[in-house]
Amino acid sequence: MTAGVAERVEALWAAATAGDEYAATGLAADALDAGLPMETLLLDVVAAVQARVGHEWAANRISVAQEHTATAVNERVLASLAHRSSRQIDRAMGRIMVACIDGEWHAFPARLLAEVLRVRGWHVDYLGAQVPTPHLVAHLHLTNPDAVALSSSLAIRLPAAHAAITACQSAGTPVVVGGAAFGPGGRYARLLGADAWAPDARAAADLLAAGPLPRRAPSRDEPRRLADREYTELTRSAGDLVRGLVADLTRPGQPPGWTAEHLAALVDYLRAALYVDDPELFTSFVGWMTGVLTARGVPESEVPAALDALADRVAGFPRALRVLARARAGLG
Repeated sequence: MTAGVAERVEALWAAATAGDEYAATGLAADALDAGLPMETLLLDVVAAVQARVGHEWAANRISVAQEHTATAVNERVLASLAHRSSRQIDRAMGRIMVACIDGEWHAFPARLLAEVLRVRGWHVDYLGAQVPTPHLVAHLHLTNPDAVALSSSLAIRLPAAHAAITACQSAGTPVVVGGAAFGPGGRYARLLGADAWAPDARAAADLLAAGPLPRRAPSRDEPRRLADREYTELTRSAGDLVRGLVADLTRPGQPPGWTAEHLAALVDYLRAALYVDDPELFTSFVGWMTGVLTARGVPESEVPAALDALADRVAGFPRALRVLARARAGLG
C-alpha cells in the first residue's frame, strides 16, 4: 500500500467511524480529483476500510452500533462513487448479473464487484442482498447476461448457493462465485459446481475480462445431492436444538455466556459442515467465535461446554459427532 493510499485509508476510517458521511464522500471525491484511479479507490481504500470495520468489531474495539454506522457511511461512499464513474458501456465487454445468495445480507463485496465491473465497461445488473433463487433466475431470463456473479460471506448459505448455481446453469448461464463462504482457495465453489471462483473483486473482474466463461448446456439431471439424512434432520430440528442448548447452558444467577443467536450460529455452521462434508469449516468457525466471545469477556471455558452440550443433543448422528470432536480437540 503506497503512502498516499494509506493516508486516505486512515482518513476514511476516521470519517466512517465518526459517522460523518459528508466528510467521507468528500474524501472520496478529493481522491478522484487528485488522480487516484477509481478502481484503486474502490478496492484499496474503501474495501480496506470496510475490512477493518469487521476486524475491529470482532476484536470488540468497536460496538455493533459503530460497525453499522461505519458500514452505512461506506455504502454511502460507494453510492457517491457510482455517480462519478464513467457511464459509457463497452458493448464488447458484455453484460454481467451480480447478486448475493438468498439469505446473504452482506452485500458490500457484491456492490464493490459491480462498481469495478462498471468502471471496466461492463453492463452490470446489480440485484443486491438476499436474492431468492426463483427471482434470480427470472431476471436472468429477462436480461440474458453473459455470466452471473454470486457472492456469499457466510458458509451457512452454501446450500442456498448450491441451489442458485444449479438453477443458473440449468438456464445455460455460467456462474462465477466469490466470498468467504466458499472457503480457502474456493474449495466449496468447486464442490458446488460453480464454473469459476475468484478470491476478490479485482480477480473476478480480471477473470471475466480474460474471456467468456463456457456456457453449460441445460441439463435435466438432478443436481448433486449433498444433503444426507443427518443434515436434513438437523435442519428440521434446528429450532428445538437451539432452545435445548439455551436451557442446558443457562445457569441461575449467572450472566449468560452464549446467546441464543450465537448458539443458532453454532448449529448452522455444524449443518454447513455436514453439507459440504468438511469438519474444518466448523472448526474454523469455532476458533473465530472463541475469539469473538473472549474479546467480550466470556470465559474461554464456555466454548467447550457448548460443544459438549451440542454433542449430547446430537448423540444419534455419527458424522455430526465426528465434526464436534474435531473442533473440541482443536481447542486444546
